[in-house]
Amino acid sequence: MPKRITDHNIKSSDLDDNALSVVADLHAHDFEAYLVGGCVRDLLCSVKPKDFDVTTNATPEQVRSIFRRTRIVGRRFPIAHVRFGRELIEVSTFRQGMIDQVETNEQGLILKDRVFGTIEEDAFRRDFTINALYYDIRAEAVLDFVGGIEDLQAKRLRFIGVPAERLAEDPVRMLRAMRFAAKLNFTLDPVLEDFMDDTADRLEEIPSARLFDEFLKMFLSGYGEAVWHLLKETPLARSLFPSCDPDSQLVADAMRNTDERIANEQPVTPGFLVAVLLWEDFQARRALDNPENKPALNYDIAMDTLAVQQQHIAIPRRFSIFAREVWQLQDRLVNLHPRHVQRVLHHKRFRAAFDFLCLRGKTDKILEQRGEWWHTLQFAETAIQNKMIDELPKGHSNPRGKRRDRKSPRTLFS
Repeated sequence: MPKRITDHNIKSSDLDDNALSVVADLHAHDFEAYLVGGCVRDLLCSVKPKDFDVTTNATPEQVRSIFRRTRIVGRRFPIAHVRFGRELIEVSTFRQGMIDQVETNEQGLILKDRVFGTIEEDAFRRDFTINALYYDIRAEAVLDFVGGIEDLQAKRLRFIGVPAERLAEDPVRMLRAMRFAAKLNFTLDPVLEDFMDDTADRLEEIPSARLFDEFLKMFLSGYGEAVWHLLKETPLARSLFPSCDPDSQLVADAMRNTDERIANEQPVTPGFLVAVLLWEDFQARRALDNPENKPALNYDIAMDTLAVQQQHIAIPRRFSIFAREVWQLQDRLVNLHPRHVQRVLHHKRFRAAFDFLCLRGKTDKILEQRGEWWHTLQFAETAIQNKMIDELPKGHSNPRGKRRDRKSPRTLFS
């Protein structure tokens, strides 16, 4: 029997109206239904949930018969998505507890799980104790089968069952563990350190598209810097981003900058983080294969850099193009030429490329000065812009002093 906790801080005003509607309609059709998982966990931690999930003993097909705008998704375990305008309420069916009825590969990775069960079985099939909490709306009570409340109070993240078995079933759970630990400022179960190497190897079995979804959750949810701090100390970082130096200051600064933008409700894009994570690899390849910095060769090098990463995390084409264009604009931002300034200033990727340059300038004084020049130019009146451009040397202004025309004057910042 579960613990029933009625002395809690969950208020009806904190609950999502659409999720409540789903639960009420399922009750009206004589099904069990509860709020479950992250939304219950976050409410108990006084954190506003990003979304609300429902679990029930109704099958996905039965859920679809009740709610008109419903789609069944999921290859491994089918769930129903009930749409309310732009909002989706995820409705899962209680999973059964007999792992021998689940289809797995030789390494224990779950391939298909389509057998349904009871709420108690469902609780023991979830990943972490703090994610196996159910909220009974009618009784206004939290149901705890696995000791999740104690772990919430102790601020610890612990697997349900045997960690080795749970990670064999799905190695992505280790990434989720780091994400939740970073988000909630919880402590990871120390036993997980023993499974880092094995989990890093097992991540190679996971579809790269699924890992991209996890990439978004880890680094574009407002606590990416904390996630990266945990991740970079493990072999998981090399498994996900093999060509990135985990100790890169540029990456750390970009993660912090992204978190700040999210906190300020400014737009962010995964393409920018892709550009940051792969920048040093792109630079190393360019120095080796294109010492004369020919633009056509740089395009091929950029594509090769992205292709290597695609083998580990699938990057949608629009984001890989974004990263490549940000890289390609860096030379034009640094090596000023009056003929190119206006074209660069009006390029659709200028703002992202400028932000990228400013991040690079945090550890490079010359690049910092270039960023200040472009910042002034952006917000200057037309007459001042023209004056700034007219004052530029007519040849390339290369702050490194490489390939500078001997007849041209020195650059503005050299």
